[in-house]
Amino acid sequence: MTDGVTLIGLGPMGRAMVRAFLAAGVPTTVWNRTPARADELVAAGAARAATAADAVAANELVVLSLTDYQAMYDILGDVAGALAGRVVVNLSSDTPDVTRVAADRLGDRGAALVAGGVLASADMVGADGASVLYSGAREAFDAHEPTLAAIGRPEYLGADHGLAQLHYQAQLQVFLTTLAAYLQSFAMFAAAGIPAREFLVRAAPGEDVAALLPAAARAVDDGEYPGELANVLMMAATADHVVGANHGMGLDTALPDAIKSLYDRAIGRGHGRDGWASLAR
Repeated sequence: MTDGVTLIGLGPMGRAMVRAFLAAGVPTTVWNRTPARADELVAAGAARAATAADAVAANELVVLSLTDYQAMYDILGDVAGALAGRVVVNLSSDTPDVTRVAADRLGDRGAALVAGGVLASADMVGADGASVLYSGAREAFDAHEPTLAAIGRPEYLGADHGLAQLHYQAQLQVFLTTLAAYLQSFAMFAAAGIPAREFLVRAAPGEDVAALLPAAARAVDDGEYPGELANVLMMAATADHVVGANHGMGLDTALPDAIKSLYDRAIGRGHGRDGWASLAR
């Protein structure tokens, strides 16, 4: 066993991680269910494992870049005997609950799970702006932090294996919802016969949005929602106008309807005079 890393899963993110490890001088063994995906990486200096079992046996540190945790079970289920003493760093996306169950299952096989979430696109892996969230066994994380730093700045969140996925999925929630909101706005421009790129002048989230977040987070933490500046009733009227504008243009209103429904439900429960952050309830 070498002082290197095994990388299983050679999609765009996995391949980017391998290149980052190699650039940092880390001996890297690779395996993928489609062997041809490893060809370019082997030519660049990676070692190809013939089987998943060989890949796991090659290094104490085994990094997974897969679709989800079920893919981990599909691959490692046949090599359970080789897992003892390994640190499995799963950078696949899944839920916090699924992650906690996986930690127990790997622990039963003598392996330690460190869960992670990569806050970078494939082209950013290994660059200065890349960061990776981790949670789980602290001792296992500390032992391999210098190696893991090759793919992005490591940030350890705590012993609860679900923490990395909690933070990661919350980030993705903002990311996906924001992208969908922009596309809805682009569709409005397209329906009006105006190039969507003309919206770009004022499309980026402004400082006013960022300025709202600390007070909103504090309100959620404290459970107190003063509504002097922007209460639910005021915001509901705005949401209603957004729905009406999209409907009038013949657009699908599923997204603005979903937002409006939050305000409607809050009003229906008697919270119309509360601040807009009360929708978090």
